[in-house]
Amino acid sequence: MQIAVYSGSFNPLHIGHLAIIRHMTEAEGFDSLYLIVSPKNPLKDGISSASGAERYRSALDAVARHPGLRVKVDDIELQMPEPHYTIRTLDALRTREPSNRFTLIIGADNLACIRSWRDYQRILREYGVCVFPRTGFDLEVIKADLLAEDPSYKITISEAEMVDISSTIIRNAIASGEDASRWLM
Repeated sequence: MQIAVYSGSFNPLHIGHLAIIRHMTEAEGFDSLYLIVSPKNPLKDGISSASGAERYRSALDAVARHPGLRVKVDDIELQMPEPHYTIRTLDALRTREPSNRFTLIIGADNLACIRSWRDYQRILREYGVCVFPRTGFDLEVIKADLLAEDPSYKITISEAEMVDISSTIIRNAIASGEDASRWLM
């Protein structure tokens, strides 16, 4: 099976994430999508790895509210030692499920900075990425730059619809007392 691997802090899961999940399983042809809740992104500050289990439970609840999704909330990173590098997660998935093929799902913002990721060359060569658009990023230019470095990189640009909402916007709205339920998954 061809599995889309969508990893993130998902703090919280929102309608933008839902749109990406649906698009990847309905339009991009993935058999299933694994939603990997990351305890802590080694390139970001501001989130505690201790909240990983709570965010995992919240992800399970959010997915349960949308029956019919071909998505599995996976706690593989919660079982792994820090730091949580994407390449380690992908390798662990391949070891656990050698008959499946895994492709990483990322946003244009992540493709733009992927050279700062641990073993990004292996990610792009061995697993590949399917990239959804984000405002302010020219995916064709970013892709061309990476392919100039190595034409064997597997980079697919998705036609996913852009949903201009972020977890940060939602957290800030909640902190200021605003009802953010319309954005939550």
